[in-house]
Amino acid sequence: MLHSSIALIGLIVAVFFLARLTGDPTNLYLPIDANLETRQEFAKLHGFDQPSHVQFVKFVKGIAEGDLGFSIRKQRPAFDIVLEAYPTTLKLAFTTMTLVITFAVTVGALAAYKPRGVFDRVASISSLSTASAPDFWVAITGILIFSVALRWLPTSGMGDGIEYWIMPVTVLMLRPFGLQVQVVRASMLGALSSAYVKTARAKGVRERRVIYVHALRNALLTIVTVAGDQTVGMINGAVIVETVFGWPGIGKLMVDSVIQRDYAIVQAAITITASAIFLLFIIIDLLYVALDPRIRHR
Repeated sequence: MLHSSIALIGLIVAVFFLARLTGDPTNLYLPIDANLETRQEFAKLHGFDQPSHVQFVKFVKGIAEGDLGFSIRKQRPAFDIVLEAYPTTLKLAFTTMTLVITFAVTVGALAAYKPRGVFDRVASISSLSTASAPDFWVAITGILIFSVALRWLPTSGMGDGIEYWIMPVTVLMLRPFGLQVQVVRASMLGALSSAYVKTARAKGVRERRVIYVHALRNALLTIVTVAGDQTVGMINGAVIVETVFGWPGIGKLMVDSVIQRDYAIVQAAITITASAIFLLFIIIDLLYVALDPRIRHR
């Protein structure tokens, strides 16, 4: 927890100062022909005339008070804008990870049940291929085939129909699915060859119970670890997927805000995302204890 806290603080510091290396914000928000007096008034109004360390102290105080700044372009608190975008990304991530875990555990367990069999070979080749596929390439290729050529799916946007979800979810889940299948397969191979599984089989326990209760339960620690890392990584994947498909989530908001150099939204989005990741790691640690009570005694 201490290491995560230090990383979170370091990230906040880096984001604040790196954002201000992009140039004078008055050149972005004011017309080119704005006179010096107008620029000075604008800078004073928004605190840009103060030294960077003074602005940083105010920023940190704002975080402590729940104030993450004010978006000049949108004329709204940055915190509210980010929170409005987050549910969309969370829906996309939750749906994707649910499908990833469901299919990966099923495919990986079946592949491990008969190693080097036909199903195992097909699953291994397919999972390695999907794990190596770049998100942006798959997204653009999917649009060219299914939207432009076949006209089966919309190119972008978020509507009420399931057709708007198919390509974003599929693209976002391919790489995590491929990696998770390999992890489940390796973990299950180790579990199925262990002494307790051999004992269960010798006692006449049904094979399905052996696989999905005895073996899978003991393989869950590794699976949960990778799934947690993948959930965090989906924020990075969401930036690409949401931008390509015009999905109005936190990823697209970040990209748009960086292009517009909207400091407040960029800082708020990264701060909230980093805090959410920090909380997620705590939840994963608690899951470890729930899955393996021996951890609490270490």
